[in-house]
Amino acid sequence: MTTVTIHEAETQLAALIDRAEAGEEIVIARGEQPVVRLTPVAREERRRVPGRLKGRVNLPDSFFFDPLPEEELRLWEGRGEDPA
Repeated sequence: MTTVTIHEAETQLAALIDRAEAGEEIVIARGEQPVVRLTPVAREERRRVPGRLKGRVNLPDSFFFDPLPEEELRLWEGRGEDPA
């Protein structure tokens, strides 16, 4: 546990926040009297749900498996816009 004065906390706030986020316990004191404990806010972790978009997005197989049109293929290969 680290104890710092209010003045030190004012001048080093960003560094103290980084240390608190890393798990260190920081206490801010007024003179010799501890008055505040600096702790990180618990982050809400959102869990991924497999299949959550099932039935909402409908892409035909041809979107992935049909060959690209010749013009688009030239652009992907870096051959420019005009036919070679």
